[in-house]
Amino acid sequence: MTAPQVCVLRAPGTNCDVETAHAFDLAGGSADRVHLFRLLDDPSLLRQYQILCVPGGFSYGDDIGAGVIFSRQIRAQLNDVMRDFLSADKLVLGICNGFQVILKAGLLMRRGIDCADESALEDQVTLTWNNSGRYTDRWVRLKTTSSNSVFLKDLDEFEVPIAHAEGRIAVADDSVLNDLRSAGQISLCYWNDQATEMAAQTGDATTIELLAEPDNPNGSLANIAGLSDTTGRVLGLMPHPERFLFATQHPQWTRNGMRGDGQGLQLFRNAVSYFA
Repeated sequence: MTAPQVCVLRAPGTNCDVETAHAFDLAGGSADRVHLFRLLDDPSLLRQYQILCVPGGFSYGDDIGAGVIFSRQIRAQLNDVMRDFLSADKLVLGICNGFQVILKAGLLMRRGIDCADESALEDQVTLTWNNSGRYTDRWVRLKTTSSNSVFLKDLDEFEVPIAHAEGRIAVADDSVLNDLRSAGQISLCYWNDQATEMAAQTGDATTIELLAEPDNPNGSLANIAGLSDTTGRVLGLMPHPERFLFATQHPQWTRNGMRGDGQGLQLFRNAVSYFA
């Protein structure tokens, strides 16, 4: 298999691009760290890639909101090339600040690639301040709640770290939340043993009651940690899978006798193997 080419798109303030590119390389891809200004100067560069990833960090210092400036540059100056990219059966991943960017850029919520009103739902779903009102850095347990996402194949429950201040999913009203559920776009939820018991009773992991901190670290609606588009080829998540590539990165790796790969690596392998 020829290694799929990965564009890890960074901007001023991005600080997770090196480890994210390394994750794709470990998974069998070939990753380039590409500065946004290069792509703005020559949007055709994106055509040589099969996977686009916007990694975590604090793009433009999050000065007017997390991911806002970065997303507006994409939306205003790269919309056509992004539309072509998605229409070509390629993949888009946004991690933490990257999730905020692709959501606000209109890449995640569109109902089909050629949807005329691609921002209709995106403008009704947002990532806002954690309920605590502060930056939170900790490990969390996640549950894959949709079979739709290419990135989450063979991942059920797993642990990865989070590190954000604006990671709480909020929606305009209950009808929007129900739309997300019915379309299979709620891909990941924060999880614990209590959630497992409640899901067994309700039959739907996305309808259980809101978990308390620290299990739901930001108060996100329906415990949502990640969203996908309707095709399953675009995923945004607040946790950082690139920070759990090796078992020894887990804070309890010695106590639990963990060896080998970290659980986060599977997400990158899934993206790479999509092009096998």
